[in-house]
Amino acid sequence: MPTHSSIHFYLNWAKERIDEMDATLASLESKGNEMHADARVKASQVLADLQKKRDAFRDTVKKQAEANEAAWIKAKEQLESEWSSFETEVGKYVETFGKQIEQQQATFTLQSAAQLKAWREAADKLRNAGKDFAAERRGEIEATVKRMEADAAAAEEKLQRLNRAGIQSWSALMDALAETRGAFDRANRAAQEAFKRAA
Repeated sequence: MPTHSSIHFYLNWAKERIDEMDATLASLESKGNEMHADARVKASQVLADLQKKRDAFRDTVKKQAEANEAAWIKAKEQLESEWSSFETEVGKYVETFGKQIEQQQATFTLQSAAQLKAWREAADKLRNAGKDFAAERRGEIEATVKRMEADAAAAEEKLQRLNRAGIQSWSALMDALAETRGAFDRANRAAQEAFKRAA
């Protein structure tokens, strides 16, 4: 398997985070005009900082796009730290400015949609990449992709159930996203291992 193919798994991981960052910022920005003027100024400053964190994350990913696996392993540690910082700041923002349940639900809805989109795109990419292998090797890859799709369907059901339930605490919503994000990461790693074995 070419080295570049092994990088797809890291790119899937990073893209899922970037998509969630974009969705989060879009949701928070959309509610900014509903705040009182003094709160809006403070919120705008925090949003600008969140945008900088997202942009720095995205820039690191772009710089790594063609790197080898060893470089990605090192960069992923930095990216995980940047992701964690972004999540922490979003949590503070919501606690300070987004106390309205509607804001929390809207943000959760966009984040979960971004996460599920990343699952589907990753499964499609893996299925297409698996076509390059000999027939006897494709079976394991296809089975891994099907497991990923089944995990995605289970995650989608869980997130939709929470969304339909309506009133949930912000921490409960974020815990659910973290759980399904972890499932995505495990599925992505399983696919990476299947590709390595097939190579």
